[in-house]
Amino acid sequence: MDLTAPDRSEEFISRHIGPDEAAVREMLDIVGADSLDALIAQIVPERILERDGLNLPGPRSEQDVLADLARIASRNRLFRNFIGQGYHGTFTPTVILRNVLENPAWYTAYTPYQPEIAQGRLEALLNFQTMIADLTGLDIANASLLDEATAAAEAMVLAHRHAKSKSNAIIVANDCHPQTIAVLKTRAEPLGLEVRVGFAPELMAQGDCFAVLMQYPSTSGRIHDMRPHVEAAHAGGALFLVAADPLALTLLEAPGAWGADVVVGSSQRFGVPMGFGGPHAAFFACRDEFKRSLPGRLVGVSVDAQGGTALRLALQTREQHIRREKATSNICTAQVLLAVMASMYAVYHGPEGLKRIARRMHALACVFAEGLRRLGYSTTATQFFDTVTVAAGDRSERILALARERGLNLRDYGTVPATIGVAFDETHDAGDVAALLGVLADAKGIAAPALSDCERTATSALPGELLRTSPFLTHPVFNTMHSETGMLRYLRRLSDKDLALDRTMIPLGSCTMKLNATTEMIPVTWPAFGNLHPYAPLVQAEGYRELTDGLEAALREITGYDAVSLQPNSGAQGEFAGLLAIRGYHRSRGEDHRNVCLIPSSAHGTNPASAHMAGMEVVVIDCDVQGNVDVADLRAKAQAHSGKLAALMVTYPSTHGVFEDSITDICDIVHAHGGQVYLDGANLNALVGVARPGKFGADVSHLNLHKTFCIPHGGGGPGVGPVAVRAHLAPFLPGDPSRQDNATGPVSAAPFGSAGILPISWAYVALMGASGLKRATQVAILNANYVATRLAPHYPVLYSGRGGRVAHECILDIRPIKEVTGIGNEDIAKRLIDYGFHAPTMSFPVAGTLMIEPTESESKVELDRFIGAMLAIREEISAIERGELDRDDNPLRNAPHTARMCLAEDWGHDYTRERAAWPLPSLHPNKYWVPVARVDNVHGDRNLVCSCPPIDEYAASAETAGR
Repeated sequence: MDLTAPDRSEEFISRHIGPDEAAVREMLDIVGADSLDALIAQIVPERILERDGLNLPGPRSEQDVLADLARIASRNRLFRNFIGQGYHGTFTPTVILRNVLENPAWYTAYTPYQPEIAQGRLEALLNFQTMIADLTGLDIANASLLDEATAAAEAMVLAHRHAKSKSNAIIVANDCHPQTIAVLKTRAEPLGLEVRVGFAPELMAQGDCFAVLMQYPSTSGRIHDMRPHVEAAHAGGALFLVAADPLALTLLEAPGAWGADVVVGSSQRFGVPMGFGGPHAAFFACRDEFKRSLPGRLVGVSVDAQGGTALRLALQTREQHIRREKATSNICTAQVLLAVMASMYAVYHGPEGLKRIARRMHALACVFAEGLRRLGYSTTATQFFDTVTVAAGDRSERILALARERGLNLRDYGTVPATIGVAFDETHDAGDVAALLGVLADAKGIAAPALSDCERTATSALPGELLRTSPFLTHPVFNTMHSETGMLRYLRRLSDKDLALDRTMIPLGSCTMKLNATTEMIPVTWPAFGNLHPYAPLVQAEGYRELTDGLEAALREITGYDAVSLQPNSGAQGEFAGLLAIRGYHRSRGEDHRNVCLIPSSAHGTNPASAHMAGMEVVVIDCDVQGNVDVADLRAKAQAHSGKLAALMVTYPSTHGVFEDSITDICDIVHAHGGQVYLDGANLNALVGVARPGKFGADVSHLNLHKTFCIPHGGGGPGVGPVAVRAHLAPFLPGDPSRQDNATGPVSAAPFGSAGILPISWAYVALMGASGLKRATQVAILNANYVATRLAPHYPVLYSGRGGRVAHECILDIRPIKEVTGIGNEDIAKRLIDYGFHAPTMSFPVAGTLMIEPTESESKVELDRFIGAMLAIREEISAIERGELDRDDNPLRNAPHTARMCLAEDWGHDYTRERAAWPLPSLHPNKYWVPVARVDNVHGDRNLVCSCPPIDEYAASAETAGR
């Protein structure tokens, strides 16, 4: 018997990459290439083709990687945290942990641009919007933003656009969270806005402003009565912005009730782990009059083709990057998965449960404050919610040291005289209060008071005039799902409505939807990664530092750049950070005047939006008929703007799915005129192991870890968008929000952004190794060319490179078909739902087209299933051409078909129910039934409803569902 342990080091590669060796051989034969290397040599320009290979370790087994991550996690030291500052311990209800955060039905879903197959996540987001609108007392809330600090920055920009005051100054209370102030300064400076920080009432008396931002409760715990300040701001033509704690709003009056115009904040303490800083769902609520400037995404209630209620993304121009260089925001990624968790936390606990949690932590804070009084300490505020600030004086260092010795993290405000903050959260109990009082007593060398005595005499510190009297979360969804059975079934009912990667291939172009392996996901929910405070002493985060250092080193090797920042918590934030680095570099050389950014017309919409945010003037470069950058036009415009040229933003491979041969020439032209080359890393999945942008001419790129490096899309977030630069730009990478240690300020609230999901990408790189990463790229390109080759005789492939090859994605031109039959790309997209597929990307980057990116994770069997569906749909279109199907009443125009439609007594169509619902025999054993018919987008925008429908409508729909 052979007891030798098997070598599992390369097992994961074959599990991640869909086609096996035999399938690869078959596909190569069909596309006409001798080998993967030969195919890549035909597609990737020789001048940029990487020949030396990646200097990374070889692949490792799943067991080995998990063991190593456990070792790394053990280096993090979990203290009892009382730091606060916008980050708090919380209990994630296990039914939500298992059935949302750890459930691929939720975390592998895509942004709900196709509403018919996203009704579950759209309902969860509608719950989130309703929760935020109720708690803040404002008219409308979006479906989440990246973090509290960037949400405040978005509020600043909205206020500047809408305020009656023509001032360029915003007044920010110095009692706001310091990371928020730092991010505001970063965002304000390129736009020419002035951030005045200090005692807000005093600053308001000194001059005009377009907005005032205050924290409620403040970073030091104070609860201010802001009503007089709201009146003063409005009298001066300014908007009043509030950064609020949503849990405090269960006990304190809603800001909307006392006049706030915009309220932002973080829903992190609603069941979302701290994760060393993220990801967390921020929120943004405002008055109705500002809804058309609301950043990010907005879920609205509409109707479907059968007249039933259906949800969709409303006012889709809220994806403001679609406005390109006119955008006021580049928001692309939201935090959907975390917003779902937060909304379900509210659904599970309900309004009374949330109030119980809030009252308990307030009680802990009050008992602690009473103990302080008995010990002879003074507090800086008599009215507070969960945070007590202690005037520590010359005992400050001893108190902090004693606390750390006992495993307690307190907040050092770094002020003179010295103050220490103690913030209570859901995870704390009476034993924590006793331990804290013991520290403060020992610092004085006296005995701590009895906890029972403190409890007996403690009184509430909430201001009576600001106690909440308005109801919230009155909708039945927040009042009927408090049992685990009810919650479990609700989550299952919602996820069953959706199509995610756990059910089917998602053939989207531009957004790489690949396997998010379970082994990569498991460490995310380990407490050693999830429960670390982002501002805990760095000595407690040695595991995270090993992980981030290792991931940065791998990304440097993969891209060929010299330095990486992991701080940007979305691809759009990475773009912004990259442009700030370019801006900082030019300014360091005395070339502040360089502010022109050249951008090809084919670029992602976030590119011009980010350039605008960075204070740059956008000049558009034409593309030729093959979809390539028009080099002659680039040369002419670079020459015309030579003295002011700051940067070129170029996506490579192009958004058209082509490796452009001229990329090195493009870089040379820009450099010759003093500019820097920003290469958008959205399509890096076609480059890893075969070409390195930092070596073939680019100066900076952002990298989408939620695409190339396996962080899942989560229904539209979280994302991570690190920025990688060559050495001369390294000094201008984002700074730490907690200290001004860099020429460029922070772009996100936490030093490492969404650090809690970085173990996913670390694990992916370790599991694949150098050889696996390269093969993944090769197979991704092979899969795209296989799909293009099979479909080209039936649907024209719009763009191709040398030899008719495409890169990692291909664009099908549906416009000729529409001219003949009236069938457009949307009809094909909706009909694919009946075949059990998510649609490809519609009308981007070219209107009337479908863009397909199969990724390396899809097997030949699944690719053939998708191709079979597309060919069957093409035959249905041909039947319309032949007159066998009616031009207006046909399976494409009426798609998707719900069970209700197919079971209706009156069918009323010339084609059969069988053809409608089961167009292929293979669908019989595994049919996905779409929950709604085609959604009416126009109705949704004309009749904007963005919170849960009224109770009577809810009851009526529930009764209908029961029948």
